[in-house]
Amino acid sequence: MAVIAVFNQKGGVGKTTTTLNVAAGLAMLDRQPVILDLDPQAHVSLALGVRGVPSAACMSGFFRSGLPLEGMVRRLGNGIRLIPGHADLSKIDALLGSTPGVASRLRKGLRDTGVFGPSPVLIDCAPALGVLSLNALFAADRVLIPVTSDFLTIQGLNRLDIALQVLEQPLQRRIERRVVLTRYDESRPQCREALANLKQRYGEVLCDTRIPDDPALAESPAHGLDIFVYAGDSPGAHAYRQLTMELLDKGFLA
Repeated sequence: MAVIAVFNQKGGVGKTTTTLNVAAGLAMLDRQPVILDLDPQAHVSLALGVRGVPSAACMSGFFRSGLPLEGMVRRLGNGIRLIPGHADLSKIDALLGSTPGVASRLRKGLRDTGVFGPSPVLIDCAPALGVLSLNALFAADRVLIPVTSDFLTIQGLNRLDIALQVLEQPLQRRIERRVVLTRYDESRPQCREALANLKQRYGEVLCDTRIPDDPALAESPAHGLDIFVYAGDSPGAHAYRQLTMELLDKGFLA
């Protein structure tokens, strides 16, 4: 079971879109992926058409009441298994922030459950480095970091890279990561410059696949659909298909 945290401290970079569509790409290959929605906004749950689920049947039930993860799994028609997010996750920092060992709670919960088998687990993180995201990073084998080409996002990526290096000390292991450039438009000089800067700084850590600025990627969640179902021949679908294969070929999702 590979556990992948999809994380960036900055919102609006395609974090949820990437979680949704990489999982959908894996489902098309019969890999039976699992998504854990750790964002209080529950956007990936909404994008999958899941809403109105009680707090106790979501990830908040795991953190607040210690309910087992296996009892919260929802099997969706596209082959994805989901444990939904909930607005109550926004209270976890205040409720559990000072609890000893709280950052390891999700890692232990995943280790204790046997229902996921060898399936890859993708964690859609909140866009902040709080208790929830620390749980995701402590539980994860690897971190996938979506970024856009704007200046503030690139600067935030540099700070995030430093934060991950700091976390490696208590974990006593390197956190393997990949950076994927989203909302990419080859015709824009800013995008080309950002790509060159990322290649220079991150080298092989930067994914070869770039996700285009495709309107279909923004539209599909409103219909409760992944990009492959919503617009299977779109540039966004082709890019996420390619990204999924790249991550599999490099052993990042296994």
